[in-house]
Amino acid sequence: MAAQPAGAPCWADAMFSDVEGAKSFYGDVLGWTFGEQSSEYGNYTQAYADGKAVAAVVPPMPGQEGHSQWCLYIASDDAEATAARIRDNGGEVLMGPMQVGDFGTMVLAREPSGAVFGVWQAGRHEGFEATGVPGAYAWAEVFTREPEKVDTFFPAVFSYRARQLQDDTMDFRMFQVGDTMAFGRMRMTDDFPPEVPPYINVYFTVADCDDAVAKATKLGATLRFGPMGTPYGRFAALTDPQGANFSVIDVTTTEGEMPKTTDV
Repeated sequence: MAAQPAGAPCWADAMFSDVEGAKSFYGDVLGWTFGEQSSEYGNYTQAYADGKAVAAVVPPMPGQEGHSQWCLYIASDDAEATAARIRDNGGEVLMGPMQVGDFGTMVLAREPSGAVFGVWQAGRHEGFEATGVPGAYAWAEVFTREPEKVDTFFPAVFSYRARQLQDDTMDFRMFQVGDTMAFGRMRMTDDFPPEVPPYINVYFTVADCDDAVAKATKLGATLRFGPMGTPYGRFAALTDPQGANFSVIDVTTTEGEMPKTTDV
């Protein structure tokens, strides 16, 4: 797969204190297999679905131990310029731009409401080798208590167009790159405990949502929401045994009419 266009989600990884535990969990739930650890790059270990690279797991760097979470990377043609726009629009650059051998250049950043995300300028590593198939990345959403900050920041940094869901029960917006939806933004309601910080929730495709949930909870995951049928697929939100939030979705099982959206 060629490098993703600027602004498109292109990769996902997560730090886990117990990498072997994470490999065992996601291997069972998502069917992943794993490559060799790259000791030169902090034991970074790629995950594969049907032989195609779809994500990675890595132990925390010294001083970074703590809560595990998935990080979504957004493609950039120029990581330096993207980092500058992040700073200029109220975001914080946490790391980089840092060249990772000949694989590419990375940035870790925090958007103004607090969610952490990555930027990736592809070199030899062009990102996801597959999407939308069982085990691969499907979708992502920024969960935030300050949607106005997110809604201003991402279009300014990545030149997104935005569409707002016409639904009185939720405040949901989607950011679009070209003709493709990049990811969504969801306002966090009072259902979220106050100690839960803003975060980006990554969805992985599964062949059967209910089966994936059963496997995950049996292995110690917490079911947060669902399984629920939607026009986009049947999905559920989970927290893995090490505290990382993620969702699973069966995109082949849809239910109901597509919701109306309007340009904003």
